[in-house]
Amino acid sequence: MHTSTRRTTAGIAVALLALSAAAGTAQASPGPASAVRTSAAVASNTRDYAQVGYFIQWGIYGRNFLVKNLDTSGIAAKLTHINYAFGNVSADGRCFEANIPGQGDAWADYQTRFGAEQTVSGVADEFSQPLAGNFNQLRQLKAKYPQLRVHMSLGGWTWSKYFSDAALTDESRSAFVSSCIDLFIKGDLPVLGEPQGGPGVAAGVFDGFDLDWEWPGSEGNAGNIIRPADKHNFTLLLAEFRRQLDAYGAQTGKHYGLTAFLPAAPSKIDAGFEVDRIFDYLDYATVQGYDFHGTWETTTNHQSQLFSPRRDPDPAGFSLDLAVQTLRDRGAPAQKIVIGIPYYGRGWTGVPSTNRGLYQPSTGPAAGTWEAGVDDYKVLKTKPGVRFRDLVHGAYWLYDGTNWWSYDDPLTVARKAAYVKVRGLGGTMVWSLDSDDATGSLTSAIHKVLG
Repeated sequence: MHTSTRRTTAGIAVALLALSAAAGTAQASPGPASAVRTSAAVASNTRDYAQVGYFIQWGIYGRNFLVKNLDTSGIAAKLTHINYAFGNVSADGRCFEANIPGQGDAWADYQTRFGAEQTVSGVADEFSQPLAGNFNQLRQLKAKYPQLRVHMSLGGWTWSKYFSDAALTDESRSAFVSSCIDLFIKGDLPVLGEPQGGPGVAAGVFDGFDLDWEWPGSEGNAGNIIRPADKHNFTLLLAEFRRQLDAYGAQTGKHYGLTAFLPAAPSKIDAGFEVDRIFDYLDYATVQGYDFHGTWETTTNHQSQLFSPRRDPDPAGFSLDLAVQTLRDRGAPAQKIVIGIPYYGRGWTGVPSTNRGLYQPSTGPAAGTWEAGVDDYKVLKTKPGVRFRDLVHGAYWLYDGTNWWSYDDPLTVARKAAYVKVRGLGGTMVWSLDSDDATGSLTSAIHKVLG
């Protein structure tokens, strides 16, 4: 399957170039006229695509990225969904809020008061208002952009430890889902040392859930609870979420969304997901299109390539296309697959100049703003060095003679959006919105293709 995918990559690449050029993101001629005509027909199809972006809870601190920035950058107008990262799962299998380092940040979520210059509305928060923080700003953003739906994303890499316990039995699943709906959909927030909180204060902020369990049935963060039964229990957990959300929606007259984040590696997909069943309950699923390689390895390689080159030294041949084809082969409907795109890059240092630094040994991770070996697009776009593009395989990199960075630029993300159209997929998801530049260049490039 993967070998045949590589054989057809060049032809698909021509179609993707044509689509991205039509959207105004490429200048070069895309190829033969016949390919251009075929792609133009695809581009003319009208349908709604999910355009999803993660807003990170902790971004309001050192990164100084506020919900207001989604408005001033123009990003909010170009999204259909925001995933708020993250909600935690407790040791007793419940959704909860807390102000405990490493466990929860209710201060960021709904307690911190923003000044007038920091709010979407332009009005300063009052000390005793029942809802403040990011949740209140998301409410204000939704009022300004009615097309936006906001999902609470549960888990993530750090907070997936107890998912297995929460999903273990009928009783644990029912209690877990009920606690999440009470807290985030009904908006019953606890009062935790500040005036904020109370029954129903956050009602209407969230329109559903994104389950980011990393990973059912296979290794994720150290210390996560893992069981072989996770694979089937994940399906049952989705069914319980769908049942309770629909029951509450029957009272409110609203559909509450349910999505999930899926891994790129075929082995992790097979270990944790009944692909032919889970989409019965999901509005769509996002698939990880990044972290294929990083500085946990000593050899440079593309972290988010669209297709895997034949000369890729990693026999796994990780790519976004491989992840999508794996899901399709196991029964996922194309229109419910949403591809993940990174707004950050991964970098190595001490890299020799052979092959422009690609597939070369390194001495370790390159220096990053927040983490060694990682940096935001808005930082990488201004770093010195020579930039290279693999048009066929959808990869881009920067090399300055010693530091080598793999990341996506506007043309690269536009081609991935074009891939969504060519493959008949459901849309795009990005991690994370704070890493785009001040004018939302990456988000705009996706939106120009998907509309």
